[in-house]
Amino acid sequence: MSRSSKRCVVAFATRERQYLWPLELPLSATIAEAIAAARALAGAAESSGVPWGTAAVGVFGEPRARAEVFADGDRIELYRELARDPRERRREQVARARGARS
Repeated sequence: MSRSSKRCVVAFATRERQYLWPLELPLSATIAEAIAAARALAGAAESSGVPWGTAAVGVFGEPRARAEVFADGDRIELYRELARDPRERRREQVARARGARS
């Protein structure tokens, strides 16, 4: 790796599988450019279920904007949408438990 480039990993996970695409890009590369490069690397077979353009993104679990420049060694994550809000599901469980006690 030269000083004119940096490395990152673009990651996406389903319940069944984790996808990791290691990349080397110019120092000025943004998160959006890394995602585009990962999409090209993935090819059609791996790309079918990945929400490349719509997923929320982050770096090591911290939400980020696609226009941000990332650092060397960052793990850029594409987040899948949750089927249900975990907080709402927990509220429903508590309400059912309280109703069963009455």
